Amino acid sequence: MATMVLDIGGTAIKSGLFDGGTLSDIRETPTEAGMGGGHVVQRAKDIIDSYRQRCSFDRIGISTAGQVDPVRGQIIYANENIPGYTGTRLGEIITQAFHVPTAVENDVNAAAIGESVFGAGKGRKEFVCLTYGTGVGGAIFAGGRLYSGCSYSAGEFGAVITHPEDRDIGSDMFSGCYEKYASVTALVKNAVQMDPALDNGRKIFGRLDEPEVRALVDRWVMEIVYGLTSIIHMLNPECVILGGGIMEQPYVLEQLREKLYPNIMSSFRHVQIEKAALGNRAGMLGAAALTR
Repeated sequence: MATMVLDIGGTAIKSGLFDGGTLSDIRETPTEAGMGGGHVVQRAKDIIDSYRQRCSFDRIGISTAGQVDPVRGQIIYANENIPGYTGTRLGEIITQAFHVPTAVENDVNAAAIGESVFGAGKGRKEFVCLTYGTGVGGAIFAGGRLYSGCSYSAGEFGAVITHPEDRDIGSDMFSGCYEKYASVTALVKNAVQMDPALDNGRKIFGRLDEPEVRALVDRWVMEIVYGLTSIIHMLNPECVILGGGIMEQPYVLEQLREKLYPNIMSSFRHVQIEKAALGNRAGMLGAAALTR
């Protein structure tokens, strides 16, 4: 029988059915995250119920924003993007509502699991995944298994300090941290200061032939490189898998490979830099794998 899968993000909830190795009936519904955790949970329940009216499934897998305790199926921390989501016993709520086993995992961890089973990480035992978007998320695979740490929060690469000169924890715990400089949010913020019309990644890369825009992108690529250099030296992975829509831009991956290798020690240069293979399906496929 099929598995019902959800990928709860800050902007949209992706959903579908996984059966026989294939995702089908894929939908995307606005999260309306600003209305709070309770509202988001109700949105998820409504989506699941809409599938149940037309088809059968015997388990549910959920990938979600926030730090997750997968044993309890609980959100142990979520930032202000989803107010009141911290502490939500999502697995318990969904299991009680639909009377089928429910697995819950952090979205980046779920994407990494998806890549491990179905995508760029298949057959690899030691790799890291990073996603670049609103922030920078990460996941670690060691010995062929997801490494979660003692409180299920390992892989918070966005919180690695890369600019200590900008550190001001009194005003922002993430000040001076990797995601403040290497996220797509950071790229767009700097681009808008140059030209207000450059308010998203598509517009920025559409003007890549302009020297000032290319120089801006090149500086941003180096911010990504600085963080990756430290991560590679700390974890010694065989592969780094890079996700997020921005990685669909060929120039980004090309420049990352060109700039990264001179910055890492020769004994670490076996590491392969790969684009995530599953795109925006990774979280759903990882959620499906959780229930196997």
